[in-house]
Amino acid sequence: MEKKFSNRLSTINLHYKIWMSDEDEQGILGDGKWQILKLIDEKGSMKAACDELGYTYRRTWGNLKKIENFFGFPLLEKHRGGSEGGRTALTPEGKKLVKAFDRFHASVDSVIQKGFDKFLQDLK
Repeated sequence: MEKKFSNRLSTINLHYKIWMSDEDEQGILGDGKWQILKLIDEKGSMKAACDELGYTYRRTWGNLKKIENFFGFPLLEKHRGGSEGGRTALTPEGKKLVKAFDRFHASVDSVIQKGFDKFLQDLK
């Protein structure tokens, strides 16, 4: 293999997205929705999480409602606030969903990374 090509192998970065869909191929849960749920939990605010990821509040709200409708449980607890302001938290079921996706993603990441490493090795 050409040395120039071989030297470029170390500059290849792997990117992929994971998502799940229903029988009609409508997205249920994937990397973007997982990230927004994690940020809502971290920041205690859906607006702050949307702002950080550049997501619109309205679309995010609709996407989270779709997840709730599919799974049949609420993801968020909204607490209106007085002088301190309100906060948004994940429900216990929402936290369980995020943790399950965390574990799933970690296991998939490992398999995909091994496959990618094998791909690069095969090119050498």
